[in-house]
Amino acid sequence: MKTKAETPEKTPSYEESPLQLVAFNDLEDELFGAPGTPDRQEYEARIELEMLPKAIREYRQRHHLTQDELGARLGVQKSQISKLERNPSNVTLATLRRVFEALNISVQIVLKPAV
Repeated sequence: MKTKAETPEKTPSYEESPLQLVAFNDLEDELFGAPGTPDRQEYEARIELEMLPKAIREYRQRHHLTQDELGARLGVQKSQISKLERNPSNVTLATLRRVFEALNISVQIVLKPAV
């Protein structure tokens, strides 16, 4: 007779899992509405805004600029660049325009009607 230690445990398969698995896209639809709805558009805009600091930091680093050097181009302290790269919530369009100019980036804003 085999003891429990000698009997291999059966790992539950995906179908047997007690977890209720949901695809991420389905979860987004449930929490923020279907694509194209006002709630979903607001959610997607917030996601894009949250990605902006990372994009600025990566671009700055790719072009071998320190936060001090970018700050000098903008006439601000390194701490302001650090703050911008960590938290975009209070950044103005004017500040972003200055950052993009200092990084020599052309930015186009596209306005399209809500459907």
